[in-house]
Amino acid sequence: MKIERKYMAHYLNAAFGSGDASYTRLGSDLEEYSPELTANVEKKSNIVGETTVTINGYQKQGEVSPYYAEAGDPLFERLQAIIDGDLVLDDLKTDIVEVKLWDKDTAGAYPAVREECYIEVVSYGGDTTGYQIPFNVHYTGVKTKGTFDPATKKFTQA
Repeated sequence: MKIERKYMAHYLNAAFGSGDASYTRLGSDLEEYSPELTANVEKKSNIVGETTVTINGYQKQGEVSPYYAEAGDPLFERLQAIIDGDLVLDDLKTDIVEVKLWDKDTAGAYPAVREECYIEVVSYGGDTTGYQIPFNVHYTGVKTKGTFDPATKKFTQA
């Protein structure tokens, strides 16, 4: 049986390390969110015509576009603070949780992986459909397995 896309959820922490986590689900205005895995690939050929391939890691990033600003939304407030303050470095660091909603456990939580990430605001403004702040999510590879409860928006480390 195929799994519908809505069952792979992405929750971004809008608190950005300041206090308790405040997870916002990505997707209400998105037609697609697909983190790209760019592999670090090394290929070598020898004199007998053989080629070896080594994949030693991935650089992962996702694009959130469009993102429509909504007054009172903690993610919008943080994105606007990035724009207003020209924030850089660790002020852009947060985490994102990928939740597998097709595999619920008995306590109402789902298997999940939390990963550190940095947010890069790409632009702001937009057209007549609304104020937009598209951004990229740059994953660091620092992952924690656990569970996530969408009702309470709480991640619990395994």
